[in-house]
Amino acid sequence: MKTIHFPKVNDWNQYTKRPEIDHESLFNQVNIIFDEIMRSGDAAVKKYVHFFDRVDLNIFGIKKEEIENAENSVDESLRNAIKLAKRNIETFHLAQKETKKIVETTAGVRCWRESRPIERVGLYVPGGSAPLFSSVLMLGVPASIAGCREVVLCTPSQRNGHVHPAVLYAAKLANITKIFAVGGIQAIGAMTFGTESIPKVDKIFGPGNQYVTAAKQVAQNYDVAIDMPAGPSELLVIADQYSNPEYVAADLLSQAEHGKDSQVMLLSDDTDIIKRTIQAIDQQIKALPRKEIAEEALRNSKAIILKSIDECISFSNKYAPEHLILAINDPYSCIQEISNAGSVFLGQYSCESAGDYATGTNHTLPTNGYARSYSGVSLDDFVKKITFQDLSIEGLRNIGQALETMAEAEELFAHKNAVSIRLKDINNAAKSKNARQNQ
Repeated sequence: MKTIHFPKVNDWNQYTKRPEIDHESLFNQVNIIFDEIMRSGDAAVKKYVHFFDRVDLNIFGIKKEEIENAENSVDESLRNAIKLAKRNIETFHLAQKETKKIVETTAGVRCWRESRPIERVGLYVPGGSAPLFSSVLMLGVPASIAGCREVVLCTPSQRNGHVHPAVLYAAKLANITKIFAVGGIQAIGAMTFGTESIPKVDKIFGPGNQYVTAAKQVAQNYDVAIDMPAGPSELLVIADQYSNPEYVAADLLSQAEHGKDSQVMLLSDDTDIIKRTIQAIDQQIKALPRKEIAEEALRNSKAIILKSIDECISFSNKYAPEHLILAINDPYSCIQEISNAGSVFLGQYSCESAGDYATGTNHTLPTNGYARSYSGVSLDDFVKKITFQDLSIEGLRNIGQALETMAEAEELFAHKNAVSIRLKDINNAAKSKNARQNQ
């Protein structure tokens, strides 16, 4: 982990860059695989499952009996932990439901908005080096709350051709029954076009490596929406003289172990805390089973000494991290200054791992600087918002002249006529009524 001392603001751009990716080669590979899946369906998916995962699958779908029986292979303590996480995620996302609110914008003009679930959604859950059952909950629970009619889950199989039982158990809790043992670009392609086995979906959700992220971006060219470009994991920690270097080191390593292309950043106005944190990283990493992965990620990572915590916040906003930990003495004093971050963790005891699993917030978050314009996954991502308007005679009278004026100014005379023809009938009816009353 390279340490940088007091970089000038004009030089910050070079330090906010993520690990370099050969985008041309990456997207070429995605397009080749997508073209094959579009033409050959399951046969192409099977080919690439074998090529990338070294697994031969004749059937991609997981049988209902296997899903039902999965909990028997999951330790009771893990089952209870998954249930706790599910309850918290459900509680947080249920609170995001909107109540219909009718607004009368002008007398006689009523407007409101209602939510409708996206009918067919595809959930992607990585599983190459670890079974990410937590991501099943993060995506499956809000999909269930939203009422999506069809929920498809794709996740890589283990070397034995089976999906990890904890993933299946989490899927069962989240009411997901269509599960396919397919990962990578081929999974995204299958959900984009549909194959003999795997349904086409309207929107694709879920994190993944650079290949999955690129595939999701290409999927948008084929009329399939995505939640966000959620790529390799990243974390930025801001520490001050009061921070616990052991805690900070543990947090940085918790994200570095995700993958070799992950990136972690440490910012501080205190040289000593950075020095002690790096020493703690060197000690803690020795005991990690995923030591080699974390070490590779740390080569892409930086510790930066800045003049003040305010300057650290400014740098963080420029970086726009997926996860931000304010491991400082008074984190609440900085909240209003944070403009770009996927999810924020406040204080010494709010470890990022808590958000990954069980606080209830969603851990599917924007990476690679996309936190400048994207939010993390929420209930809103699984629904469409449809607006309604109801104009009475009074309402059309009140805004009719303005409508005619605007339509005429835009030279859209059919628009104007749609108003005028109604106003004419309304005025004629009013005149007739007045005439009868005066007889």
